[in-house]
Amino acid sequence: MLDTLLNHKSIRKYKNTPISEKDLNEILEAGIRASTTGNMQIYSIIVTRDEQMKKKLAPTHFNQPMATQAPVLLTFCADINRFSKWCKQRKAEPGYDNFLWFTNAVIDAMLVAQNCTIAAEDKGLGICYLGTTTYTADKIIDILELPKGVIPITTVVLGYPDEKPELTDRLPLEGVVHYETYKDYSKEDIDMIYAEKESLESTKALLKENEKDNLAQVFTDNRYKKVDNIHFSKVFLDVLKQQGFFNQ
Repeated sequence: MLDTLLNHKSIRKYKNTPISEKDLNEILEAGIRASTTGNMQIYSIIVTRDEQMKKKLAPTHFNQPMATQAPVLLTFCADINRFSKWCKQRKAEPGYDNFLWFTNAVIDAMLVAQNCTIAAEDKGLGICYLGTTTYTADKIIDILELPKGVIPITTVVLGYPDEKPELTDRLPLEGVVHYETYKDYSKEDIDMIYAEKESLESTKALLKENEKDNLAQVFTDNRYKKVDNIHFSKVFLDVLKQQGFFNQ
């Protein structure tokens, strides 16, 4: 399992080989063994295998080819709907339509997603997280018919790899790990932590492709622009209110 974790790669090209029912169920079973707030399991997983449904979802993931190419999409949702209904049916008054429990449900959903991805990779499958899910949550809600109290948090593409990418670079441990208390970063620390990433050949190619002076500008000016961040933040906050969160 440690070898699986240390060799994780995001896969963006997939074979059309189907995933067996047995393998998919074992992946999902591994998912629901994840840690969860109070053993409440305030999440739901939507499995998409139907080709027409994948085509409907494709625009919500910016029409990335892997979203329709892979045999399975898993949409992980924060879900207070089911647990709240159970409470009401047992004459217990739920109080989970607020920011705290949205956060708890997001944590639950992401823990389950990560368990599923590790189990899938351990079986030789490839995965890729789609960050587009929260950008277009309002449209995904309509397509997947999600009721109030249910919000899509992330989507995982699942299938047999049709590529062998290199391992993606990561920051050194000293760049992200703090012992006992948080040690804020000096200018020298920042230079040291990002030195290797900035010197990579792949980084040089990115700078040329994006016509930028440094890697930070690729992120701020091209990939994750402030204007887009503000727009999608507003859309997502509106979705949270529409789906019944932030009522308290």
